[in-house]
Amino acid sequence: MKYVIAIIKPHRLDPVRDALAEIGVNGMTVTEVQGYGRQRGQKEIYRGAEYEVHFLPKVKLEIATEDPVAEQAVEAIQQAAHTGQIGDGKVFVLDLNQVVRIRTGETDASAL
Repeated sequence: MKYVIAIIKPHRLDPVRDALAEIGVNGMTVTEVQGYGRQRGQKEIYRGAEYEVHFLPKVKLEIATEDPVAEQAVEAIQQAAHTGQIGDGKVFVLDLNQVVRIRTGETDASAL
């Protein structure tokens, strides 16, 4: 099993969700987060005054999935979130040792 974490631009959430649904990803956790990468924020102008925004709004997706679907999920996220601009985001894939569904006690793949 794999745990896929993606940090993407907020306006790309719906296309990513749709792309994941097409490949059979049933659930995900979405969190609004802030951060920066190589760009270290950006400069903006508001009412004639220039100021620097250090943390940019992003969306964090967390998906637990079986190994064969993880590779497809990464590809779907990459294609749907891509704008070609700085700050498109990143995808992280981690090994997932155990999953337990609290309500039923099911474990591992049957708990997904």
